[in-house]
Amino acid sequence: MDSGKVFLGVLAGLAAGALAGILLAPEKGSKTRKKIVRKGEDLYDSVKDKFDDLLDDITDKFEKVKEDITDYAEEKMPKPDEARKAQK
Repeated sequence: MDSGKVFLGVLAGLAAGALAGILLAPEKGSKTRKKIVRKGEDLYDSVKDKFDDLLDDITDKFEKVKEDITDYAEEKMPKPDEARKAQK
């Protein structure tokens, strides 16, 4: 199973559980709405942090692959002086 799907499932379960707990709590509606908003903001911040971490990881991996390709190309491509000698 894809780890992204598992993560989204766990996240959705946490959100549903938190929402159900807040809605079933015996408090005034205004307090409950404030709690829902606060939990939503916390969830948003958590998802944003995870997404930023994922984006940083992807960027780092992309840069590593780019460096590897550049190093490989420099290794395999003839030097300008060697290319001129080969043409003569």
